[in-house]
Amino acid sequence: MKKLLFLALLSFNSLAQTCLGDVTETANEEEFTVNTDGTATHISSGLMWMRCSIGQTYSADSCVGEADELNWQQALDEAHGFTYAGHSGWRVPNLKELATLTERACVRPAIDESVFPDTLSDDYWTSTPSVLDTDRAWVVAFFNSSNALKEKSLFVYTRLVRTVD
Repeated sequence: MKKLLFLALLSFNSLAQTCLGDVTETANEEEFTVNTDGTATHISSGLMWMRCSIGQTYSADSCVGEADELNWQQALDEAHGFTYAGHSGWRVPNLKELATLTERACVRPAIDESVFPDTLSDDYWTSTPSVLDTDRAWVVAFFNSSNALKEKSLFVYTRLVRTVD
């Protein structure tokens, strides 16, 4: 019984975010204005981000519900005309924009959870297509802040951004 309990605790702890104290933070809370409407504005770029993934709802400093997994074209289509927190003009971020959210001092997820709660430790679409392969587009992995090319037909999570007026 003790061995089973230990394994259960080990599994639970392995799912929690891990951050290294001796690594310089790359995207901490001080770089964002956290808005009460479920958005956060990156101070240096002026970009406004949804704090939750598409499919989730922002409520009381958390994201509730299941995030939607969309293929690349569905993500682009979903963003077109999307209204969130009373704002329009949302879009799928490009690779460089989405990579600015990654917190390289942390893994599982590699993001500041106080700004972006309940982010899945998984791939998120960017609008950046592959230059060499029309069937692939770039994703950012919030497991460890890496990026990679994925087939556009795969179902992946999405977080939207907008340029502030």
